[in-house]
Amino acid sequence: MDLGRRERDILALERRGFPGPGAKERAIREELGLAPVRYYQLLNALLDDPRALAADPVTVNRLRRVRESRRSER
Repeated sequence: MDLGRRERDILALERRGFPGPGAKERAIREELGLAPVRYYQLLNALLDDPRALAADPVTVNRLRRVRESRRSER
C-alpha cells in the first residue's frame, strides 16, 4: 500500500528549505491546512512507517538521525 496524499505532502515539505523563522510553520498552515503541532505528530509517526522509508529513504533517514540526536541530548 502506498502513502496517502497528506503523507507525501509532508515528506515533500520536509525536503524543502525555508528562508527564515516562521516560514516553515506558515507553509504548514497554508499548504497543508494543519496546525504545526499536529504536523509534527504526523511527521513523527511517518518516520516509523516503512512505506515512508520506501518512498523517500533520503529524507526519512535524515529526519530519523535528527530525531535520535535530539533524543540522546535529553
